[in-house]
Amino acid sequence: MSHTAEWKVRLYLFEEDRTTKARLELDTGTNRLTGHGTARCTPQDTDVPEVGDELAVARAMEDLALQMKRAAYGDMQPAGAPSLPESLQRYPGWLDTGA
Repeated sequence: MSHTAEWKVRLYLFEEDRTTKARLELDTGTNRLTGHGTARCTPQDTDVPEVGDELAVARAMEDLALQMKRAAYGDMQPAGAPSLPESLQRYPGWLDTGA
């Protein structure tokens, strides 16, 4: 079976007071998911905005990827697939959530 789809992704970056936040929005046409990521520059570190952007975006992508896996397993369960693997459960410290 052949299948073609176009999904739209938007990435927003916000920086204020040595904190960078990323919001990654995915629109599949049938579902919308939003990933969030945060990076903070400690006072003793040199402020390099590009590093904050990279870390915040990477964390938002990780968050979105986890949501996508959960959605896929949820879609598979009615077809008799096993329940959600333990590895897809959120774990403490995966993201700096002090925002």
